[in-house]
Amino acid sequence: MLTAWLYHRFPLSFREVEELMLERGVTVSYETVRQWCAKFGQAYANQLRRRCPRPGDKGYMDEVFLKTNGKLQYLWRAVDQDGNVLDILVQSKRNAQAAKRFFRRLLKEYGYVPRVIVTDKVRSYGAAHREVMPSAEHRQSK
Repeated sequence: MLTAWLYHRFPLSFREVEELMLERGVTVSYETVRQWCAKFGQAYANQLRRRCPRPGDKGYMDEVFLKTNGKLQYLWRAVDQDGNVLDILVQSKRNAQAAKRFFRRLLKEYGYVPRVIVTDKVRSYGAAHREVMPSAEHRQSK
């Protein structure tokens, strides 16, 4: 079940996993890889999630403007002190409600409040911080 592990461990498509296996002398179709991932994939995903180290206690939050299909969107991103991406969220708004939604999503996924949150000076972060993560120290940069 190396194929299911490869698919869930690395950002690979079924066809890329098929090519990797072919390089190692194993002939398997991408459809077979898909079936194995459907059957065994959840167990591998759960194991990999358990093995992941806990993120650092310092989080960096930032947002970037994107244009998708001519509409302005905001990509919210959280990174820990080691550079591991914690979460990414694309939203159409950049207000306090959107920031709160992003912070709540982080709390739900990781289950703990970071010691320090570093953000830029967007005012919506302050409002979200006060309501969702008041125990964390909030630092603003630039």
